[in-house]
Amino acid sequence: MSVPRKHYYLTVRLFAITKQMQIMAKPDIQQVKQRFGIIGNSPDLNRAIDIALQVAPTDMSVLVTGESGVGKESFPQIIHQFSHRKHGTYIAVNCGSIPEGTIDSELFGHEKGSFTGATGERKGYFEVANGGTLFLDEVGELPLSTQARLLRVLETGEFIKVGSSKVEKTDVRVVAATNLDMITATRNGKFREDLYYRLNTVPIRMPALRERKDDIPLLFRKFASDCAEKYSMPPISLTDGARQMLKDYYWPGNIRQLKNITEQISIIEQTREITSEILKLYLPANEVGLVPVGTINSSEQKSFNNEREILYQVLFDMKKDMNDLKKIVHDIVAGNLKASDIVSPVMDKHEKALTPVVVSSTSERSAHMPVKDEVRTIIPTSGIAEADVIETPEYEEETLSLQDVEKDMIIKALERHNGKRKNAAQDLKISERTLYRKIKEYNLEDL
Repeated sequence: MSVPRKHYYLTVRLFAITKQMQIMAKPDIQQVKQRFGIIGNSPDLNRAIDIALQVAPTDMSVLVTGESGVGKESFPQIIHQFSHRKHGTYIAVNCGSIPEGTIDSELFGHEKGSFTGATGERKGYFEVANGGTLFLDEVGELPLSTQARLLRVLETGEFIKVGSSKVEKTDVRVVAATNLDMITATRNGKFREDLYYRLNTVPIRMPALRERKDDIPLLFRKFASDCAEKYSMPPISLTDGARQMLKDYYWPGNIRQLKNITEQISIIEQTREITSEILKLYLPANEVGLVPVGTINSSEQKSFNNEREILYQVLFDMKKDMNDLKKIVHDIVAGNLKASDIVSPVMDKHEKALTPVVVSSTSERSAHMPVKDEVRTIIPTSGIAEADVIETPEYEEETLSLQDVEKDMIIKALERHNGKRKNAAQDLKISERTLYRKIKEYNLEDL
């Protein structure tokens, strides 16, 4: 018995619809991890991937947040590949690497002669990526003037090239990422509040590596295997103690730092089994003020900062001696003391050379501080046989801690560079991420 032609076409149509529904169905999270090289089974990581897959078929703006080095760049690719724009253009732009004077031209294009060096017309990223996806990495670094232009594109799809008066249209899906605290940035006027809420239509938070402790050995094994395959060597492995030390470390550089350390160990170490003693050599204890958790005791931790404390102590002692000298000079100028009263020699009976006596002082002094008690001070000179002892007041101690010195250095660096944190970080010889963390720690956001 032959199948009627109408039934045959219905069967083929139903089969085609079923295949289309299977294609449109949300893919499995494990398949997505394999496709984009994402390692780990953390619930927070799975949640972030699930949100990216759910929002991908829409045109909503997405803001990916997380610390530097956590792997935020994977999520815009996931969103693009599982959207209806996957055949369109995908462009990733690092906003922090483009100079402030050219960022508008890069994003929106320019006309010929619009500024010095504009020898021809140029298309911007929003025009080139029309119908596709534009990933704005480090979006918190955008200047305020560029933020206003970006807001208009997100709201209306319209933009104007630099040096032009013609309004142009574009259809671009924007995915942004940042490692800044955007709420604080908006409160301090560094980022437009309306643009923040427009970008943050769907937030995705990528967890830090220290929040994914069980994923750390998996990542280590993956990086070790890749390095071994690349350089044709046996892969390294961890002992139980080394594995626990790896999980207890704070990982301020997150996945990027873990990859670098894994590759270092793979290349440098001759033995392929890594113990906790070997691993400790590669975990920087003093990086951005952090130490491995649970790997050193208090006495060892003190030794790490010994040299720095000695240096600070020498500087403090020099400053105290200078303040003592300034105090004596101030009293002479004010007429409170005579030079002949404060100058006294210390002459050894058997030598004609001087024996200097250290000023008995353990604090900074200034003329307006209240007197605490009396102290005997001897000032050495030459040509007199005996030492005269005078009575000078000791003043209350002004305590200075390492944190106070560090805070003061950050404030001065920010003032020197008019609040530009990138330049201040370079001046202080630290990374921008470290400077942002210190600013938040010392409540210096208003500077």
